[in-house]
Amino acid sequence: MKIAVACDGTQVSQHFGHCEGFTIYTIENKQIAGKEFFQNPGHRPGFLPVFLHEKGTNVVISGGMGGGAIDLFNEKGIEVVVGACGDCEVNVKNYIGGSLKSTESVCHQHQHAHECGNH
Repeated sequence: MKIAVACDGTQVSQHFGHCEGFTIYTIENKQIAGKEFFQNPGHRPGFLPVFLHEKGTNVVISGGMGGGAIDLFNEKGIEVVVGACGDCEVNVKNYIGGSLKSTESVCHQHQHAHECGNH
């Protein structure tokens, strides 16, 4: 399994499309077996879901994300967890352990992060 976390440094990014990059964690036997960082290749409508799908991602974790991106991930069979905050690796471990759940917080305005629900 591969889990991609939208990140700013070691913290979960609060806005998926504008994050610094994505850390993709490889999970084996419910443990982190490896991780790789990819710089955000740019925010273009519909591009990032394809980019992460091509990296083999099964789950995406972010603070907030627009409905269009969520729909594209869902079409590709990729689970989306939004509403996350704090340390990326802690969130991945919480997901693996079953304690990280999506808040279903969907961003409707890209100009103002405070309009995106719980972040």
